[in-house]
Amino acid sequence: MASKRHVIFNVSMIVIPWVSLLFIGKSNIKRYSFVSVIIGFFEMINHIYGHQRKWWTFYDKPNSFIRDELPFDIGPYMPLSMWILKYSYGKFKKFVLINAMVNGLFAFLFIPFLKKMKIVRLTRINYFQFFMYVHYKAYLLYGVQYWLEKTGIVDKQVEKLT
Repeated sequence: MASKRHVIFNVSMIVIPWVSLLFIGKSNIKRYSFVSVIIGFFEMINHIYGHQRKWWTFYDKPNSFIRDELPFDIGPYMPLSMWILKYSYGKFKKFVLINAMVNGLFAFLFIPFLKKMKIVRLTRINYFQFFMYVHYKAYLLYGVQYWLEKTGIVDKQVEKLT
């Protein structure tokens, strides 16, 4: 059974990032949503793998992917990817720096905070390994967006949406 703080945390973790997209602009949502969904699915696969390897443990039992890991994927991951791409796409060094800072904050500050809140803790990996686990996907995000724009797939998808 999920604790009340876990439920409140999950709801806020999903709602706040998606509400923030009201301020990103319609054209940016159209431009970056496709790659964010692709990378979001890739992140879900990574979470399943990490869950099977017991890299982290959620305090509430029984463990549930939908209650535990999925809110991280559909909550901050996809909208944050769009925001980071909006402010740094086309400037690779800036993109890497912003991602390293965000992923570092997540791994070294937010995860210990979640441990104190008794939501999740790292078990078989340390904070630096978790940072690398989160950070390597930034390069895939940028590469997939670059490929989609280079091949014109993004333009076709944006035209279908309008």
